[in-house]
Amino acid sequence: MAQLQVNGKTVEVDADGDTPLLWALREQLGLTGTKYGCGLAQCGACTVHLNGEAVRSCVRPLSTVAPTDRITTIEGLSPDASHPVQKAWATLDVPQCGFCQSGMIMAAAALLKDKPKPTDADIDTAMTNICRCGTYNRVRAAIHLAAGQVNRKAIAIRLLDPNGSEA
Repeated sequence: MAQLQVNGKTVEVDADGDTPLLWALREQLGLTGTKYGCGLAQCGACTVHLNGEAVRSCVRPLSTVAPTDRITTIEGLSPDASHPVQKAWATLDVPQCGFCQSGMIMAAAALLKDKPKPTDADIDTAMTNICRCGTYNRVRAAIHLAAGQVNRKAIAIRLLDPNGSEA
């Protein structure tokens, strides 16, 4: 039995210490917004926040999560989807299939917490999540929009000419 702090609530899960956090979240707690992608911490579909930092939950054993650690999943980021990153994602229709997007949003939210006004280079360095649909230009644009660095017109220009100048 493990005690966890998930999305502001204390919960208990009946799982061995070597069980990945991802499976405790999905199978024990029913928080299925966090996705299983590769199981190797490479794709980022399983990204959650642990004490405010983006982590890959597919390789994080429960035994490494203290009862006082704060876990935030996509369901807890903003239950009404009012987080600036979620708003920007919706405004720009970032997802295509959507499978990777909860992990992308969690990684982007952690980036903006650490760097409220990121450059393209900051975004490229932080956003290591993989998107099979290739929505990377929209992801970058949405992060800039969430950071308040550009307006919708500048975003439209950037999406039409991703190699153009900074908006």
